[in-house]
Amino acid sequence: MTLTFKNLPLKKQHSMVVTIVAMLAILAYFFNDAISGLFVYQYQLISQGELWRTFTGHFFHTNGIHLLLNLAALALLWALHGHFYNFKSYSLLFITSALICSAGLYFFSPEIRQYVGLSGVLHGIFVFGAIMDIRHKDKTGYLLFVGVWLKIAHEQFYGASEQVSTLINANVAIDAHLWGAVGGLLFSCCYVVVTKEKVLSNNNEH
Repeated sequence: MTLTFKNLPLKKQHSMVVTIVAMLAILAYFFNDAISGLFVYQYQLISQGELWRTFTGHFFHTNGIHLLLNLAALALLWALHGHFYNFKSYSLLFITSALICSAGLYFFSPEIRQYVGLSGVLHGIFVFGAIMDIRHKDKTGYLLFVGVWLKIAHEQFYGASEQVSTLINANVAIDAHLWGAVGGLLFSCCYVVVTKEKVLSNNNEH
């Protein structure tokens, strides 16, 4: 599909939650010094019971470039796949990807003591969009789906780009990309099953 302003998914149901996520990330950036100590993902504090950090930490960023990179990716994914979004599905996708990303880091990457950024969740959103493309018989979905897992595999074996690390002034948490994508995959599988059952039951009623 060619991206033009005319076919952008501008309806409220497609764009509202994306806008809210972007606004929260921008607010977190501007108030970083005042509130990051309370909300950022920190392994030690989560282990002491501050579980809200597993969700809120994703809205914070290391610097302005990190924020802009993630907002650009958020907007691009919306432009590509926003017509598949609605209030409920996108909210649940975001929450699932965020929490599974954090759980994966906590249990399998305890050496990561602190994590910020939307990139883990963005990988989950990317996976969802690719699966929705496949479901709607768009062959580019297969390329996107295979591509994102090849990217993740490359990162796992060879590490992240040094240029990106320099730009964001932090190590790239490649494990967050992996677990965020797993979260998106799990949500997408459940979403496909549930929506398919709804379609079947509606057809049976008719």
